[in-house]
Amino acid sequence: MSPPIHSQTLDDEETIAASDRAAGLLADYLRRHPTPTARVQLVDDDSPDPTIVEVPAQALKLFIEILDHLKDGVGVTVVPANADLTTQQAADLVGVSRPYLIDKILEPAGPVPFRTVGRHRRIKFSDLQTFLRADEQRRKREADRVTRIGLEAGLDD
Repeated sequence: MSPPIHSQTLDDEETIAASDRAAGLLADYLRRHPTPTARVQLVDDDSPDPTIVEVPAQALKLFIEILDHLKDGVGVTVVPANADLTTQQAADLVGVSRPYLIDKILEPAGPVPFRTVGRHRRIKFSDLQTFLRADEQRRKREADRVTRIGLEAGLDD
């Protein structure tokens, strides 16, 4: 069974504004206190006793990233690094149709390996991440090449 994948988007103006404020405050805190762990105090307005939680600074950085995306109205998906994805989950993360993923991206036609569980394909999230990083680098190289060709041809006006 695949681990749960949580997706969230925000469209409520008050929640988006709160995300923006929280991201800024947390980022500022991490800049002023660059330590491996940070103590975070959770305050409940209805309770006199604050709860103190110690979390890794990296977790706060990830939380800031999530808040930044949410304030921009961008959906966020949290996937465990060791997750086995269904073909639909992988296609959704890549932004392609399931048939395209199966025909063009998964082995043997494409670079991403998979395993079968019964009749179903499972893709490791880490393999999908590797593919996405390599694809982004390839796209950047091609865009740079096209830009260079345009500049050489004098099309920079």
